[in-house]
Parts: sequence; C-alpha cells; structure tokens
Amino acid sequence: MQQTPLITYSHVSKSFAGNGERVHAVKDVSLGIADGEFLAIVGTSGSGKTTLLRLTNRLIEADSGEIRIAGEDISRLDPVTLRRRIGIVFQSGGLFPHMSVAANIGITPRLLGTSPPDISARVDELLDLVRLDRAAYRDRFPHELSGGQRQRVGVARALAARPRIVLMDEPFGALDPLTRDVLGDDYRALHDRLELTTVMITHDMTEAILLADRIAVMHAGRLVATGTPAELAANPEPYVTELLQTPRRQAERLQRQLAERGTA
Repeated sequence: MQQTPLITYSHVSKSFAGNGERVHAVKDVSLGIADGEFLAIVGTSGSGKTTLLRLTNRLIEADSGEIRIAGEDISRLDPVTLRRRIGIVFQSGGLFPHMSVAANIGITPRLLGTSPPDISARVDELLDLVRLDRAAYRDRFPHELSGGQRQRVGVARALAARPRIVLMDEPFGALDPLTRDVLGDDYRALHDRLELTTVMITHDMTEAILLADRIAVMHAGRLVATGTPAELAANPEPYVTELLQTPRRQAERLQRQLAERGTA
C-alpha cells in the first residue's frame, strides 16, 4: 500500500498583477512529497519554484488548488501557527541583526511559550548539531559571522521547534564553493539523522543531484518533470535534458581549460 504524502499540492495556481496583466507564476501544479524525503525543486529564474515554496507555509496565498500537510488543508489553518511548525532557511540566513545567535535560534521556541532554561538547553544542543562552538558563537551577532556561519545559525533556527518539515530557499547560493559544498553535505546528514522532510529550491542542478532523493523541474510556472536523476535522464522533455546536461558541460569546459593551461 502506497504511503500518503506528507505534503500534497493539488492543482495549485498563483498569479500576480504586473504591467497591466496577470503574471502566472505557478500554473496547475500537482505534486506529492513523502515523509522523510529530500526534494529539490529546480528551474531557471522565473520558473515559479520560489513561489511554490512560499505557498507551502502561506507566506503567500494560492489563487486556486489545495495544499495539504499531514492530511490537513493548510488554508484552514492559522498561518502563524502553520509557520511555527515548519522550519525555513533563506539564502541570506535571514537572521535578525539586532539579536544574538542564541536569541535568533531561540525565537520560535520563545514564541511557542517554551521556558527560558529549555530554550537555553535547546540553543546549546543546536549549536553542537550545526558544528558551531557554544562559547565562541552563542553571544555573537550576525555581522560578526562569516556567510557560512550565518547559514549554520539559520539552519539551527529552522530546527529549533523540532519541525518535521524544513523549507530551504537557495540556502547555499550566496556562499563560496568550498563552504557551499561542506554545508550541503552537513545539512544532508542532519536531514537523515533527524528524519526530516526537506524541500529545497535551487537553480544548481549539480547541487540538486548531489543532495536530493528526487528532483522536481519547473519551467514557466509549470511542473514539467519529477524523478530521480536517472529517471530524469530518460525524460524526453528538452528543457529537462538541457538542465541535466549543464553539469556535464561545465565539467568538460573545466577540463579543457585546465588542459590548455597545463594544469591537468
């Protein structure tokens, strides 16, 4: 018997007003995400992937269709309560600049009424989990951190209220390649260890292939394909083929450049 998806999008659409006409950002998307799955949503700028993510925790509202989480229609849930049940990691970290690392991580548990001693213990637990030294980082402010450190704090904050679901909007896109690679691997390990369900937006097909269990491809607001990398490789859709060929083309160009410069 097939398991019911934890997150279900059924014929979801969203449009925005622009230049005197409606811009259809998401068009009739239906998709199921299993409990414990790591799904990457890929596509070029304007494909609708970030809009779909923001619909998931009602940062914006769908025009039509239905989104269910654990069988509940999210349109019938209080949006603030819903957001506190779902972790979210932004590209820039999205930390509050006037708050310390500990205060940033502890903000959702505090809003949920968790006691100060329990919040303090949870902050220490999460700093260990994201591999930041408690004594060195607990009382620092975001401007005192590197980009990679801010993202680690952002991940810790997203996990603070023990969510089942974490949404990630280009979480590593602003980082240097080495930091991005390390953080991606570290988060994937956390995903597995904590048995999370992760939905990650990325424009980087290599990142999607390396981190995700399954990839959803969006183009011009529509979901054009879903599957493992091997399944997508057999998909006849030209846009999917082009995206999948990008990492190979980049690797081939790099090898040529290295060979021409005598460093290969």
